[in-house]
Amino acid sequence: AAYKTIMQCAMIGLWAKGFRTATSQPGHHQTALQALPKTLGTAADTVIVLDALSKQRNLNDYEGDPVTDAAVRECLTQAEALLAHARQWLQAHRPDLLTEN
Repeated sequence: AAYKTIMQCAMIGLWAKGFRTATSQPGHHQTALQALPKTLGTAADTVIVLDALSKQRNLNDYEGDPVTDAAVRECLTQAEALLAHARQWLQAHRPDLLTEN
């Protein structure tokens, strides 16, 4: 669920800027992550961490490599931080995309 949150935030950044990735093409997750500094103003060092977590997830999904407890905790921490950052960015730059609950 944490990785899904990270990817949703990355995609929201692209969509808010008027871009779309070709989800049928390989590499669209990586593209969305790497665009975060340009879309949501995410720090480059954060993107490096998110990319590393994405690679670990892929190794687990496609090769069965185990994910450590530390990596899971880091993914949760990064997902929470990116979600908060995305909400703040949307509030400041694209409040029209937010809905009141």
